[in-house]
Amino acid sequence: MSGEEPTQDGLRRAVLIVALLNLAYFGIEFAVALAIGSVSLFADSIDFLEDAAINLLILFGLAWSAAKRRRLGKVLAAIILVPAIATLWMAAQKLLVPMAPAPLPLTLTGAGALAVNFAAAMILARHRHHGGSLSLAAFLSARNDVLANAAIIVAGLITAYTLSIWPDLIVGLGIAYINADAAFKVYRAAQRERDVPVR
Repeated sequence: MSGEEPTQDGLRRAVLIVALLNLAYFGIEFAVALAIGSVSLFADSIDFLEDAAINLLILFGLAWSAAKRRRLGKVLAAIILVPAIATLWMAAQKLLVPMAPAPLPLTLTGAGALAVNFAAAMILARHRHHGGSLSLAAFLSARNDVLANAAIIVAGLITAYTLSIWPDLIVGLGIAYINADAAFKVYRAAQRERDVPVR
């Protein structure tokens, strides 16, 4: 089984499963973020919604020609920037009303997000070089989110001791940077897309 080549059908199944996982956890994390006023959870919840959209677009985009996949890859790069913009807005609001988020919900919700994103990254890992910029977009999003969620957990633990807004705020801005970097990588991959059919 391990020597089996990834197929288009396999990639379709993978992105559909990941899209459903992301949609499910988006609702949970978004509700907690609003309840406790967390910049990092807010940014990450929007990122879950963005990841669901990316994977659904990939599901449909795999049947397209290489030229259309190139265009879609560039669109996905722009979509990945959405959480970064949303995070900057939320961070500005937090600076106006500087209240630290509740540490326990922050930490536990970050741990749940870590589990979901780790599962998604594992599902997508063997497909990351199959389907060009589309599969790369999905894998990079899941991989980067694992790192972001680990940082959210650390922010929650530090917040429990300091009751400061800064750990949450810094991690939220870090998530914005990670997404901007992923957008650049996906755009470059789309630029390099060759006219080779996905099998």
